[in-house]
Amino acid sequence: MAVTMTEAELRRRLPPGLTHARLAAPRHKPAAVLIPLEPERGVWLTRRGAEMPSHAGQVSFPGGKIEPQDGSPEAAALREAREEIGLDPGCVEVLGRMDDHVTLTGFHIAPVIGLVPKGVKLQAAPDEVEEVFCLPFAVLLDPVLPHRRRAVLRGLELEFSIWPHPDHVIWGATGEILRRLARRLRGEE
Repeated sequence: MAVTMTEAELRRRLPPGLTHARLAAPRHKPAAVLIPLEPERGVWLTRRGAEMPSHAGQVSFPGGKIEPQDGSPEAAALREAREEIGLDPGCVEVLGRMDDHVTLTGFHIAPVIGLVPKGVKLQAAPDEVEEVFCLPFAVLLDPVLPHRRRAVLRGLELEFSIWPHPDHVIWGATGEILRRLARRLRGEE
């Protein structure tokens, strides 16, 4: 199995018109996240600020609520990425979307896949993001990952993914979206 992904390999695994499931979740808050993939490096993630009103201190993709002026989940994901990590929307090639993800915390997430240029420069917005870091393709492409765990949350027994990282705990919606991405990149879906 490869330990990295070139731009050509990413385009082959994530072709234009990528099909995705749209879920109906009218009681959940519509949100969008950007999955920024840098060829030969990995996927960019953030650690949310400790003072954020939701998911404080957790690892996430850049993203947030879809605002009425956004017009689409893609526009919302690009806007949020600019606000949170200083990513110029003009340097992102949107490759498509992955299946919607609904959380127990009340969010209906549209994951948008974006290709960013090699050597992209990112800057954490200090009022929202503690850190921006890259999870290498070697981790995503490792066939024994992620680790699966079980826990009881709000009276429900859940199984969830945890991705290894020396400095962060990557789990929850981010962990599940990464699991789906990894399966697609490995050719398992």
